[in-house]
Amino acid sequence: MIKIFLNGCNGKMGQVIVDLVDSNSEVTIVAGADVVEKQYNNFPVFTSIIKNNIPADVVIDFSNPLAFNDVLTYCQNTNTALVMATTGLKDEQLAKLQQVSLTIPVFFSANMSMGVNLVMSLCKQAASFLEDSFDIEIIEKHHNQKIDAPSGTALAIADSINKSLEQPKDYIYDRQSSRKKRSPNEIGIHSIRGGNIVGEHTIIFSGHNEIIEIKHEALSKDIFANGAIKAAIYLNKQPSGFYTMNSMLKT
Repeated sequence: MIKIFLNGCNGKMGQVIVDLVDSNSEVTIVAGADVVEKQYNNFPVFTSIIKNNIPADVVIDFSNPLAFNDVLTYCQNTNTALVMATTGLKDEQLAKLQQVSLTIPVFFSANMSMGVNLVMSLCKQAASFLEDSFDIEIIEKHHNQKIDAPSGTALAIADSINKSLEQPKDYIYDRQSSRKKRSPNEIGIHSIRGGNIVGEHTIIFSGHNEIIEIKHEALSKDIFANGAIKAAIYLNKQPSGFYTMNSMLKT
């Protein structure tokens, strides 16, 4: 059985993972960490991953970018595989993940949903065909407690589109500050926050007299938790290296 250390175990996503692991015979959570010191779980909970002294096979991190350095330090010092599921990481943090993957297995995805990653693949294919004659806009919707905007998933979708284009486009987040016509050399990214929306991403390809939309709607946080658990199971069998959802889907 694969032993998981869950960083961010008392958060909303952490608790979803705890519930799903309880019904999964391949994995178990041996310990966790959270800045919230309440004991919701039947495993030891530390205030920091650095304080953990219980061996684990894989760390799943669903916490906060502020905990990033401690997570990397722990995984390197203990030679523990890492599933990084925290969103809102900066470019320099992503570069550190790549560097750490030279010595331990690291799995990273801006979104742990397999459906979202399929959407990215479809968008890449569509963009390569429609680049010259269609405008591209991305609308993302999330609950009113989400801190980062735009979402990491929206940016990942935009990045995947840009990689398929002969001429990469600029990201435009705010048109209010500039009164001018839309440039063909841009991807508009718009954020909506309200209620308890789990997550919705719509990619619009707008051409002359026709519109194509690709949409993904998350109805439950279970899809992200299941993806993280599957990533932990997958990563436990891998040597050091940098792995993504595409890596796992190809196996």
